Amino acid sequence: MVEKVQNVVIVGGGWAGTLIARDLSAKLDRLRYNVILISDRPYYVHLIAGARMTVANMDRLEDKALVPFDRLFHDGNGTVKIGKVISIDDDTSGDGGEVVLEDGERIRYAALVLATGSSWPGPFGFPEKDAHLRSHIDFWRDRYEKAEHVVIAGGGDVGLETAGEIKDTWPKKKVTVVHSEAQLLNDAYPQTFRRDIERRARLRGIELILEDKIDIPPEATVGVATRNGRHLPDVDLVVPAFGSRPNTGFISSLGEDVLTRRGTVRVNKHLEVPGHPGVFAAGDIIEWNEQKQAAKASTHATVVAANVASFLERRPYQKIYNGSYELILIPLGRTGGAGYFGFLWGIMFGDFFARLLKGKELLISQARAARGY
Repeated sequence: MVEKVQNVVIVGGGWAGTLIARDLSAKLDRLRYNVILISDRPYYVHLIAGARMTVANMDRLEDKALVPFDRLFHDGNGTVKIGKVISIDDDTSGDGGEVVLEDGERIRYAALVLATGSSWPGPFGFPEKDAHLRSHIDFWRDRYEKAEHVVIAGGGDVGLETAGEIKDTWPKKKVTVVHSEAQLLNDAYPQTFRRDIERRARLRGIELILEDKIDIPPEATVGVATRNGRHLPDVDLVVPAFGSRPNTGFISSLGEDVLTRRGTVRVNKHLEVPGHPGVFAAGDIIEWNEQKQAAKASTHATVVAANVASFLERRPYQKIYNGSYELILIPLGRTGGAGYFGFLWGIMFGDFFARLLKGKELLISQARAARGY
């Protein structure tokens, strides 16, 4: 009797989803399992390069940072479906279920991985269609180039990297970061590092307004005021760099207890969704007390891929996720920046390591290699 080929479905073509799909394509027997990656974009978008890619046309980063899926699977052991999942019909007994796509197609799965990432406002809000995405990049490049004074709303890593890229491209352009806290970033990082990145930002000519907020005005507005009443009369571009949200609306179809109030997905130590055997989650969308970063998602991917393989073979799960050290690398352009690794006593790095490890190439070569290029 010929054994029926079962589908293993990964929803989300971002950092975690692509790594899991590639790993499973090597682990699973193609005669028994069909690995299917469902993505709403026709390629992997390397968000780590997002700030530089949207600020200026130098090096045409989109030619490298938008990575096709054609080499993703080992030995071609997998398929890609371009589409958007709108709901999940799960059996809850561990016998699989179906994902329902926007066009009405239903895809059966024996195991399911949810890795849909986050959505951002502003420059990092990359559209789904190729033509729209490329127009989006050109739109923001044009806005940055024409602006006289750019305000970045949000002093996290995205805001700081964007400010650094602007100053790197146009050293005389006025750039101000408005941040709601008394120090940049958040309290996941020690005050010594937060003071250090503030010092480095100021040395780059980035102005800072702390303990304040600013609303995003209509396009073409000149002159804005912060919520605390500070007037900035020459500002002609305000860029949102805050407010990312997990792309999990459709996951609520699994049940009202699956998502937290923040929209993140509840998972256990195996990164499996409680009450839904064989349904796993990874990346930005999981409810875990850690910063949302690609480095964390890489570890999630290793855990999930191993446990999916174990689930399919009805073996005990091999991997447990115990969390990760906090770490961050913030390039302020190509030649400056700082980093913090939260192991041992906490290690801080300056310009040289920020440039060497991330700022020079933004991990593009590593990301492409991890996806078959």
